[in-house]
Amino acid sequence: MKKISALFLALAMCVGLMAGCSSTGDTTGDQPSTSPSTSAQTDVQTSTQPSENTELSGVVNLNGSTSVEKPIQALAEAFMEMHPDVKVNYDPTGSGTGINSALEGTCDVGLASRDLKEEETSQGLTATVFALDGIAIIVNSENPVADLTLDQIAKLATGEISNWSEVVDGYDAPVVLIGREAGSGTRDGFESITGTEDACVYTQELTSTGAVIQAVAGNPNAFGYASLSAVEGADGVKAVSVEGVAPSEETVLDGTYKVQRNFNFVFNSSSELSDAAQAFVDFALSADAADLIAGAGAVPLA
Repeated sequence: MKKISALFLALAMCVGLMAGCSSTGDTTGDQPSTSPSTSAQTDVQTSTQPSENTELSGVVNLNGSTSVEKPIQALAEAFMEMHPDVKVNYDPTGSGTGINSALEGTCDVGLASRDLKEEETSQGLTATVFALDGIAIIVNSENPVADLTLDQIAKLATGEISNWSEVVDGYDAPVVLIGREAGSGTRDGFESITGTEDACVYTQELTSTGAVIQAVAGNPNAFGYASLSAVEGADGVKAVSVEGVAPSEETVLDGTYKVQRNFNFVFNSSSELSDAAQAFVDFALSADAADLIAGAGAVPLA
């Protein structure tokens, strides 16, 4: 009888121990069951973070004025250094071509060294000034003439003054005008400021600012006009002062140098810029770009 009682007592103790082990196992299993959920949320947050700061990439195509080539190249190089996955291309074809390219959508942004005309804005084009530029009146470095009035410049361009001896410090030699082709922003600026539209007597009409500078440098009797940013440091030519004011960043910015114009970005209002193109424009219009623009010979807005 005592053996039976002892047997039942042992069985009861085993059942109690088994129940206790089962309870302990359930509690232990519940704790890690919440951990994977927390870990999964962390992984999702981490994996989405890079997409919020995705680096710019793509190609930005610019087309237009040869006069803006130096400042645009300086801006493009700095921008591409900041954004290595972006390629900025600039095709210096002239203001007229740049404006048409913006209109036709064959480039992201056009560049013009003149303001848009009414017939161009009526087609949906808009312009934003990103810098100023003086149009330097250049003569061969051997020419003793150092200063001209606007009236004299106009008469030299139209042939009313045909010999350099007719101006102060001039010598006896025929006047040779070398300028840009029709459609050039520099030509448009020069002729509109001097009031000589369709009246200039050109010996040569060339398709780039550099070609005009070279041609004037090669002819002692020549004069022409070119972007101030392109003339600085050029061999064989010099920029004359106009009514006593020499072309410089300071005189262009304060308006005392009279032969100046705007450098413009040209946009087609019916097309939205890519992220890369918009970022480039924003950079070029920012205060961070001022030193780059000035270093390239143009005049920053501030």
